[in-house]
Amino acid sequence: MGLNLGKINIKRFADGEIYVQLQESVRGDDVYLVQPTGPPANENLMELLVMIDACRRASAKSVTAVIPYFGYARADRKTQGRESITAKLAANLITEAGADRVLVCDLHSGQSMGYFDIPVDHVSGQHVLLDYLASKKINSNDLVVVSPDVGGVARARAFAKKLSDAPLAIVDKRRHGHNVAEVVNLIGDVKGKVAVMLDDMIDTAGTISEGAALLHKEGAKEVYACSTHAVFSPPAIERLSSGLFQEVIVTNTIPLAQKDFFPQLRVLSVANLLGETIWCVHGGCSVSNLFQ
Repeated sequence: MGLNLGKINIKRFADGEIYVQLQESVRGDDVYLVQPTGPPANENLMELLVMIDACRRASAKSVTAVIPYFGYARADRKTQGRESITAKLAANLITEAGADRVLVCDLHSGQSMGYFDIPVDHVSGQHVLLDYLASKKINSNDLVVVSPDVGGVARARAFAKKLSDAPLAIVDKRRHGHNVAEVVNLIGDVKGKVAVMLDDMIDTAGTISEGAALLHKEGAKEVYACSTHAVFSPPAIERLSSGLFQEVIVTNTIPLAQKDFFPQLRVLSVANLLGETIWCVHGGCSVSNLFQ
């Protein structure tokens, strides 16, 4: 964006409490706080809330929470009795802290935008992934886009349409618990093709790794894993670097530690995507037109 980063002092007290002090005046300014709420989710969410409160109390004209990765987004409905819908709770906290609007990238499910009682701008990291895949110059006749589960079919279909209108395949699985998946069947043809597996996030990599093993078994010559959010909870690194994938392509919506890098990993930046969107929001322009 060609701007200097605002100065802020964030520290922890001995008991773990978060302290925030702005190091420059924001009175009458439009403030954009960039903070993914990824691992450690609780720490980063609380830090965001305290930063919003600090800006509000410093008389900022408006506060926009720019959340490249929205933690707790998977808890967006009740699948069993007596469960919490934590995505709604997190949205309430951000709203009550004083945010005027939210900018998020690839929510786990689009309906989560409705959990916020303030305007939400939802952008997709798929544009960054598509640009990179286009640079690989893979023959369009060899491509097939694969959804690692039935729930991601709409996302994969839209991605396939933009990727030379590639055919679609679906991995059918049964989930027996959190972070536990069992692959059952493959719907579609991948024999002799370059398979691009697309998901919104990679957490423990169980789903996408089991899917990749099935694709190789069904005759795929190469498998690429694409995801906006690299959560990478253990044992994700071991699974992703096991030789199943030609490349694992992610974005930097979640900052990765140096120990999380491996030879097949490609990390793409969403800086331009978010920067252009912020300019549109700030100037009162259409965000959707930015991605036409």
